[in-house]
Amino acid sequence: MAELARSRVRLGLVFFLFVISAIAFLDRTNISVAGVEMRQEYGIDQVQLGWVFSAFLIGYALFQVPAGWLSARFGPRKVLTCALVWWGIFTALTAVVPPGAPHALMLLVAVRFALGIGESVVYPSGNQFLSRWIPAQERGKANGLIFAGVGAGSGITPPLITAIILWGGWRASFYVCAVVGLIAGLIWYWIARDRPQDHAAVNSAEIAHIEAGLPPARVGAQDPVPWRAIFSSLNVWGLFISYFAFGYVIWIFFSWFYTYLHDARGLDLKSTAAYAMLPFLCMTGGCLAGGVLNDMIAARHGLYWGRSGVAIVSFILTGLFLMIGSMADNTIVAVVVLAAGAGAIYLSQSSFWSVTADIAGPHSGVVSGFMNMGCQIGGALTSSLTPWIALQFGWMAAFFTGAAIVLAGVLAWAVVDPNRLIEPKRAADDLLTARVPA
Repeated sequence: MAELARSRVRLGLVFFLFVISAIAFLDRTNISVAGVEMRQEYGIDQVQLGWVFSAFLIGYALFQVPAGWLSARFGPRKVLTCALVWWGIFTALTAVVPPGAPHALMLLVAVRFALGIGESVVYPSGNQFLSRWIPAQERGKANGLIFAGVGAGSGITPPLITAIILWGGWRASFYVCAVVGLIAGLIWYWIARDRPQDHAAVNSAEIAHIEAGLPPARVGAQDPVPWRAIFSSLNVWGLFISYFAFGYVIWIFFSWFYTYLHDARGLDLKSTAAYAMLPFLCMTGGCLAGGVLNDMIAARHGLYWGRSGVAIVSFILTGLFLMIGSMADNTIVAVVVLAAGAGAIYLSQSSFWSVTADIAGPHSGVVSGFMNMGCQIGGALTSSLTPWIALQFGWMAAFFTGAAIVLAGVLAWAVVDPNRLIEPKRAADDLLTARVPA
């Protein structure tokens, strides 16, 4: 009898997580383009606009661990669907705040904080999905594809949002993004399931392939979250600190690169939109390349070099590119080199999320949520601190600060070992536990 051909449903669902990732960054970075006109209409300066940027990231950071817990408790299908609806609503509400209202700035801050709560679900939920659907040997590429959505969504934001603003004003850009998010939520609920065994289109051959790359399931009730083991783990704190450095750097690009080109380099609206795409295109390429390198090096030289080794090289390259690019006199050279720095740091993205699944298993949603909180704290800091540094000391100093922080992150990555599980004794016990039948 011929061997049953393996279905590939998991690949289609990972691709749609890439789409959701792109929409998430479209919805969070559109304000960096619209912010040029919003500053004029609301009568606020760059530092005050930075407070609005930071509000999103504070909400995003504070709800990372609850988002991971919710995804583990209720499943990534329902939780991610609710999140897409939530953030679609608050994306639209960003455009509703009237400029003449009392405390309009604080209303903007509150709306963006709520938007951050909604978007906090995306990656912890996606990581929970991967821990159930994707065997270990495919996680690097899967995470690489999902986080390529960051660059893709951010990359299309400048030209798309600029075009919508020229057509219908800055408010129209938020309404369009809101509708896109709501549609994506409905599609995800329709096509996704929490486990491959629950999906009608997944055949037995694909289930066997997935299960062969997952740790054995435990019999009985779901294990409680090992909070003490998590917060005493050197791996977890290494990931948290290094992702803080990652977040500080990437949010220079997400929040302020468009403004940097417009104000510091003197580009007009259309030229700024075109040049602002390049870092995000490089992020997409870096994500995809990092995912491939991650799995390839891990297969040949072990998990430490595939995950941590790739990330260490990524951080070193990023620091060098930020320093060199910020010193360039020629605008094109500066944009290209700084964009290379954005692409270089995204070589490490797959490493972060693959390690959390490697070391945490069923608790990967909680661990990745805590790790991602570090990223958002770094982003919230840079969203407010970068314009202040640029105003006081110049844009070169702002980029040099990012370079120093990311190079310090190399030390944090050096202590992360994907082979060191959060619960080593439990992992050893699992090897003696029979797999639960599907």
